[in-house]
Amino acid sequence: MNATHSALIVDDERDIRELLVLTLGRMGLRISTAANLAEARELLASNPFDLCLTDMRLPDGNGIELVAEITRDYPRTPVAMITAFGSMDLAVEALKAGAFDFVSKPVDINVLRGLVRHAIELNNAARPSTPPPPENATRLLGGSTAMDELRATIAKVARSQAPVYILGESGVGKELVARTIHDQGARAAGPFIPVNCGAIPGELMESEFFGHRKGSFTGAHADKPGLFQAANGGTLFLDEVAELPLQMQVKLLRAIQEKSVRPVGASTEVPVDVRILSATHKDLGALVQDGRFRHDLYYRINVIELRVPPLRERRGDLPQLAGAILDRLARSQNQKPPVLSPSALDALAGYSFPGNVRELENILERALALADGDTIDASDLRLPAPKPASVLQPEGPGAGAAVTEEAVIDIDPSGAALPSYIEQMERAAIQKALEENRWNKTRTAAQLGITFRALRYKLKKLGME
Repeated sequence: MNATHSALIVDDERDIRELLVLTLGRMGLRISTAANLAEARELLASNPFDLCLTDMRLPDGNGIELVAEITRDYPRTPVAMITAFGSMDLAVEALKAGAFDFVSKPVDINVLRGLVRHAIELNNAARPSTPPPPENATRLLGGSTAMDELRATIAKVARSQAPVYILGESGVGKELVARTIHDQGARAAGPFIPVNCGAIPGELMESEFFGHRKGSFTGAHADKPGLFQAANGGTLFLDEVAELPLQMQVKLLRAIQEKSVRPVGASTEVPVDVRILSATHKDLGALVQDGRFRHDLYYRINVIELRVPPLRERRGDLPQLAGAILDRLARSQNQKPPVLSPSALDALAGYSFPGNVRELENILERALALADGDTIDASDLRLPAPKPASVLQPEGPGAGAAVTEEAVIDIDPSGAALPSYIEQMERAAIQKALEENRWNKTRTAAQLGITFRALRYKLKKLGME
């Protein structure tokens, strides 16, 4: 950072302006100050700035107006909001208006320095290019309108520090979207820490997220940093955030708001500089209405909502996606990439892909193993048969309440005894639920409406262990 970087400070309190001028001046920035909106607008019109810090309440208006104007008229200037302590509603409103980040009064100098570094990094042309995308980046390939819009939105949100809530069906590539946001933003040089919230046992969750001190509980033989500390200076991606228990939601909300964590067994808090991205395939809004997810946490992590389209909404991308996946799979096996026949492409185009891109990868990997020669035909794909438009409901009051079109499994019963037919249906339903829940047996059992013990019994009985 050098004196070629400039910042605009907008605050009607002289003491705050002087503190910020002193702090940012020591970081090598050239500083301009304004005491109200009118002065700020005048300075913005005549000078380019690498950063703007504005107070919320000003004599002739509020900082939200200025945030919106800068976002619209000076999109290359990141703007951060200075809010009163505990004014999280206003901070979230500022982020929704386009603010890059926020800092609370009394201003923590270390937090402020980190914010300024990230803001300057956004417009630093000398920043090294982001690393090449991972091999599974095929999930963001495609020339469809839906994917063009997704990539454009990612580019916009990458310039912010606002929390992003990524929603989409299982298998659409939500983690890859989160990684792309991280790689295209100011935190690209920092760590990207993904965590599956449904995979952490409840009794270990606080220690995993916030760390612990030696001797704080049985088995704590040494100090251990948590996921927040591991992500310091970078991004923490909370996958399957809907699985967090309510007690942990409270603690997570506080950590996000205060930008600090208290390790288990510690007497003081540790400041952390982390951007929060979260995702789930569930309807988080519905969980809020049901009281299973805290409204205040939902409001805090859902500052920017980003929907990842399912594969059936971008069928035109299938040839490009399938070709890229087959190229990668063939290279890993030192093979020549096979070609999809017209019949195979037609079959893929007519399939609904409930598992989305992850399911497409599984189908193509299986087809690669089964195909003869260098061409994959429709028969090699072994796609499930189409579901019927309707299903005969069992008789009796309420007997068919749990049978829906979505739950139908197509198996041909002709020539099979009833017990064998039922066994086939059970096997198919369990297999589908396992794939949808990434082979997590606890969640699979919950989805099927049976106990974990019953699921284990059925897996053993059906030879699926």
